[in-house]
Amino acid sequence: MSMEWRISDGLVDYETASREMEARVAQIHDGTAPEQVWLLEHPPLYTAGTSARDEDLLDTAGLPVYRTGRGGQFTYHGPGQRVGYVMLDLKHHGGDIRRYVHDLEEWLIRTLARFQVKGERRDGRVGIWVAERDGAENKIAAIGVRVRHWVTFHGVALNVEPDLKNFAGIVPCGIRQHGVTSLAAQGILVSMPEVDAAMRAAFGEVFGRD
Repeated sequence: MSMEWRISDGLVDYETASREMEARVAQIHDGTAPEQVWLLEHPPLYTAGTSARDEDLLDTAGLPVYRTGRGGQFTYHGPGQRVGYVMLDLKHHGGDIRRYVHDLEEWLIRTLARFQVKGERRDGRVGIWVAERDGAENKIAAIGVRVRHWVTFHGVALNVEPDLKNFAGIVPCGIRQHGVTSLAAQGILVSMPEVDAAMRAAFGEVFGRD
């Protein structure tokens, strides 16, 4: 089956997105629906991965917290952040979860490169990082995946122009010594459709699907 791209306008409720991902994963496993990449934004909220520690939830300021089965720890989602939920059948992509995560990283790195931002991997730290001129390193994109019956779901979150103050309510991904950034904070002001186009082009390069 062909690859399907879904782009949602407006904000998508997290519980709605979770239900729809679960349904699509089952359909992909059954062979009744194609693989899908779903690009969306959530209203302001926090999610906790399977490794989340209670002490890393600092002050939610009334924002909801969702426990989820993806890997990783706490992260923030909200307007101005492009979330990419990726539902692929890994049996058709080498069956290697580590390689899949590496490919997600490469997808984000190539997307950022289209906006002249150098995103980098760091050993022992999940996500994509930007080295600042003052020597600091800040996370610009998060990764959290789950696999069921060799079908992936959850995915990536790229900070385009979110309210970075909301990250103060958590220890993002359990990492206290580094901060977060965004394309806007790097001086790159782009529209979400421009980001979507860059993500789709980079995805095709990395995964051979568009």
